[in-house]
Amino acid sequence: MQNTRQILIIDDEDNIRLTLKAALSPMGFALHEAINGEEALAKLDHSAFDVALLDLHMPGIGGIEVLRRARAKHSKVRFIIVTAHGTIESAVEAMKLGAVDFIQKPCTPDDIRDLVGKVLGRETLDETQATDYPTLIELCKRHVTDRNLEQARAVAQRALGVDPGKPDAYNLLGAFLECRGEWVEAQKYYRAALEIDPSYLPAKANLARTASFYKFGKIQLGE
Repeated sequence: MQNTRQILIIDDEDNIRLTLKAALSPMGFALHEAINGEEALAKLDHSAFDVALLDLHMPGIGGIEVLRRARAKHSKVRFIIVTAHGTIESAVEAMKLGAVDFIQKPCTPDDIRDLVGKVLGRETLDETQATDYPTLIELCKRHVTDRNLEQARAVAQRALGVDPGKPDAYNLLGAFLECRGEWVEAQKYYRAALEIDPSYLPAKANLARTASFYKFGKIQLGE
């Protein structure tokens, strides 16, 4: 049976929209496009979307403002940020607004399909049954998309208790501290993640970015 999930692709670059559509078409989604923030907000007002892939850097109404307005009215839409760059301020603001998932341009079709699949799969998680580490990490991210950062933090702490030998939960807890403006404490958690796995790229990127407000990057929540 055909998948009727509604996906909105918001990007002012024709080639990016074409790439995202080509990647997602085999999954059977109903795909829609918006070439700027104004068109995106109009479409969000008139249709019920499951996922929106949103470029942060667009002329006119930028991605963060689109996210802010959309989340005020359409709390069930799951946003994936598609961007090549972003300042630390916009990354923190996006997470506060429930955008927990980022994908970097250029991205492969497999990257796009895997991430959209994960985002949709979180909706079926049962919190009472979540006991293993991977499920707790995904549940934590779902709470972020619902803008329940304290609940997300609690689930990350549970994941840490289940397996303190993996870096993901430390990195997530650092990101939550970063959202509260506690940069020094956040860096401690990023360093803890790297002590466990020096090759863990999300924590490495977060630690490098938080060293300066002016360093380009985004909050990395997982690989």
